[in-house]
Amino acid sequence: MSDVNRLLFLRFALIAVGLTFIFGIYTLGVVWPSGWVWGQGYSHYLMMIIGVYATLGVFLIIASRNPYAHKSLIWFTVWSSAVHGAIMGVQSLHDTAERGHLVGDAPALILVAVILAVLQQSIGAHWLTPASRGATIRQASTFSVLAGFSS
Repeated sequence: MSDVNRLLFLRFALIAVGLTFIFGIYTLGVVWPSGWVWGQGYSHYLMMIIGVYATLGVFLIIASRNPYAHKSLIWFTVWSSAVHGAIMGVQSLHDTAERGHLVGDAPALILVAVILAVLQQSIGAHWLTPASRGATIRQASTFSVLAGFSS
């Protein structure tokens, strides 16, 4: 796969994850509470987690414009998603009332971590050289304009 395609897939993944973090967590909590909402009834926790993830989602969308410039944010998303998903998975195993999370938010966060890690790793050190970075970004920008994104 070419560098342009890798960059493009990473940009799309950042946008998809960002939009999911902004709009999807609340929606999935309403539609599928057993897999996305912890505890029974109203919880202050849900609104706090939605606030944190929606904020992260906005910054992931911003990072999609130039992933290399935001690699720390992307790696934070990878590692925090992996850790959060793993903790929820263990807690779901111990609390029978929360077993729905084993097929809901816990594996979803692990999937986010894996996808972003694989795509982020594909943006290698050659991006550090101005000539290759500029050429690849110009090629990706050409496609992005056609796809409706701006860099």
